[in-house]
Amino acid sequence: MRLLRSTDLALRVLMRLAVAGDTPEATPTTRDVAAAMEVPYTHAAKVVAELQHMGLLEARRGRGGGLALTDRGRAASVGTVVRAFEGDGDVVDCEGATPCPLARACRLRGALRRAQEAFFASLDPITVADIVAEPTGPLLLGISRLA
Repeated sequence: MRLLRSTDLALRVLMRLAVAGDTPEATPTTRDVAAAMEVPYTHAAKVVAELQHMGLLEARRGRGGGLALTDRGRAASVGTVVRAFEGDGDVVDCEGATPCPLARACRLRGALRRAQEAFFASLDPITVADIVAEPTGPLLLGISRLA
């Protein structure tokens, strides 16, 4: 399974904010995120807005503003974040524009659905705090261009 670009960006933003600290210099703006992650500003803004809507980060405006991880964001399950961005649709589209002739009797669709759920379930016990624990956190700070 390959993650959507927005899912990847959401996880990387949460990871970076988890190791950022609480100083004003450590609270990047959405523009900083877009530049550091080399994605269009509009894409970063959509991801940040969704993370904010989920209560995982706060976006403060004005001087001294920027993005900051919430307590809920630090404790968030990686599985929950991935589900929110990936959606819970089927891995394959059996009933799309050209419906699969096997759809009514296919066992593959169910097997793929179970595999997808197993993937999400394996991420459920892992939190954002877990994925930035040593040695990842210090390494992330060292390579990050967000400051």
